[in-house]
Amino acid sequence: MIQSGFYRRSFLVATAAILAYLLLAVLQPLKGALGWAAVLAFLLHPLHERLSRRLKGRSMLSAGIITGLTPFLVLAPLAVLGMVFAGQVANLIGYLRGQSFAYPQLVARLESYPLIGKLLRWWSANLPVTADQVQGWITGEMQAVLKSAATVGGGLALGLFGTVVGFFMMLFLLFFLLRDGRTILEHLKGLIPLQAARRERLFEYLGRVTRAVVFGSAATALIQGIFVGTGFALAGLPSPVVFGVLATIAALMPAGAAIVLVPAILYLAVSGHWAAAVFLAFWTGLLAVVENVARPLLTAHRAHVSTLAVFVGAVGGVSAFGVLGLIIGPVLLSFVVALVRFMNEVRGGAIP
Repeated sequence: MIQSGFYRRSFLVATAAILAYLLLAVLQPLKGALGWAAVLAFLLHPLHERLSRRLKGRSMLSAGIITGLTPFLVLAPLAVLGMVFAGQVANLIGYLRGQSFAYPQLVARLESYPLIGKLLRWWSANLPVTADQVQGWITGEMQAVLKSAATVGGGLALGLFGTVVGFFMMLFLLFFLLRDGRTILEHLKGLIPLQAARRERLFEYLGRVTRAVVFGSAATALIQGIFVGTGFALAGLPSPVVFGVLATIAALMPAGAAIVLVPAILYLAVSGHWAAAVFLAFWTGLLAVVENVARPLLTAHRAHVSTLAVFVGAVGGVSAFGVLGLIIGPVLLSFVVALVRFMNEVRGGAIP
């Protein structure tokens, strides 16, 4: 009996859909472990390649060495950072509860300035909002945000080490992704219904996009976070790790780490700490120089990545995957943008 082409295609599509659904159901419990393993395998793959060459092609030994060292060189620092972050958030909440912010005194000081003073006096005369009410609102909102941040920071350490089975599952997956990742990728390439040349160009393009997101946007944001945290510590501001982490996240936004630095400079200035304010302003300028030098070096010879895609991907990724989403979200969204660009170039004849 000869079956029609429509029947065969329908059967293949239905079978593929059922298998994809079952595969997602099987992998769903391993989402966190598999995600961390994939990200770490991507980051550690260049080291694995070099070590394999040093070991005369023994990729299994190389993968085993890197997997064994990963808990001590990668995961332990992340867990310590999460615990320090949660502790400093608690200290910052206590600082706010002690009303060290002194909003009424700051308003009184600002009213002595010509232009700002007129604006504040008009505000006080025409709007029935007192300084104490504004201080209470600001303090309450900041405490709510910081409590959520403390939960996320503590969850980072708990997520990495809280479940023993999940932790060892991640290491198990990392070993095989390091050892067999290239082979798995080659098999996946063969499933794409494109000519071999276009398929290779597509994967090369997606590889450049991934490296641009991870080593460009993410690495640059991390450098800015470290720089901001160091500046806060040198300026004598409380909880430098907290603000360093916030600056790292803010660096993924269009405004950048200035969202964290500018309010700190203004706070130091209006509270009378002029030396610290001048130092932090100088530190901000130095950060801009470092960013302009580091970003081209980290993104050299890599694809252009949309800032909007990185920002939206980071926000949505955190909502869907937690801390891991800061990497997965921008990569996935940048993948979509890259695929659209690639198909447009193919249709336009730019890519043969």
